[in-house]
Order: sequence, then structure tokens, then C-alpha cells
Amino acid sequence: MSIRFTMKARRGMVAVSIAAGLALGVAGCSGGGSDDKKPEASAPASSNGKSNPSAQQGTDEPLAELKGEGGLILVISSVTRDAGGFMTVNGEIKNDGAEETRVPIRTRGNETEIMKHGVSLGGATLVDPASKKRYYVLRDTDGRPLTTTGMPRIKPGAAIPVFMQFPAPPTEAVEVTFELPTFAAAPIEISG
Repeated sequence: MSIRFTMKARRGMVAVSIAAGLALGVAGCSGGGSDDKKPEASAPASSNGKSNPSAQQGTDEPLAELKGEGGLILVISSVTRDAGGFMTVNGEIKNDGAEETRVPIRTRGNETEIMKHGVSLGGATLVDPASKKRYYVLRDTDGRPLTTTGMPRIKPGAAIPVFMQFPAPPTEAVEVTFELPTFAAAPIEISG
């Protein structure tokens, strides 16, 4: 056998091995749906066709209100554990100022992988004081943060819905501290 034939055969085997590894990696990491959609929560339907609010949805009182710069306020309405070991923080960012404004770019954090994907809430973290651990926003296989992205300008008095997904702290953890760059930190209770 010639060296040339041997080298071609080796290159072919390496290419097949890499392709198989990538296919297995993509299949193992995919959630079966589009990565661009916000997870949907469902509430049980009542007999009259309307949804029954959960205990947390029934209250108008937010879990936390964090003041940010430029008159922005992050209102956290729910923090729930999801199937599969995730935790979702839902809320809205309101413009309490007198002028139209944007969510500051610093809210995306300073991690190189997240910074590549533009404005997001990728800099958010949860701190579990009991176990002394910090949880960062989850990312998909392309490094995009699993948060609200591409937020528009917010007019005075208006609000935009936001979400962030994290790995879930241990079930014993009932309260964590939520942190987002340019906003004040606040303790929040975990439901479920």
C-alpha cells in the first residue's frame, strides 16, 4: 500500500468520526423544539373554558422590584422550577422615566460567548446563600443565553415581558438572591 492511499484513508476515517460525534452532540443537546422561542407555561383549564390562575398568578403583588438606571424597573412576577432541573424567572421591565429608553447593554454581562449575541439579560445570576453557589443563565449549544434578547426601546410608562432560565438550585433552597448588572439585587422566593 502506498503512503498516499493510507493518508487518504486516515483522513476519511477522521472525517467520519468527527461527523458522527457532531451528530451525536446535536442530537443529545437538542430539546426537540426551536431554541428561539420562550418556554410556555400552562395553567389548568377550568370548566368555563378560562384558565385557573395558580396561587402565584392570582396575586398582583410582585416577588421583587429592582430599580435600574434611566428609570427602568425590573418587576419579577414568578420564579418556578421546571421539569428537567431548570428554573425560570419571569417578569417585565418597565420604563418609569420621562423619556424613551433602552435596556442597558451591560445587562448581557461580560462573558465573551454571551456578548457575541447582542443585547440580552445574559448577565443575570442567582446566588444561593445557603449552599454558597452562584447560578448563571443557561445557554444553548450555540452559546446564546436562554433569556429575552433583542429588546426594543421602551416608551415612558410602557413595559416589556422578560424571562431568564437558570439551572435549578437544590430543592431545599427556597430563597435566592437575584442579580442583574445595572439593577439592584433582591432576594426572591422560589415556588414549586
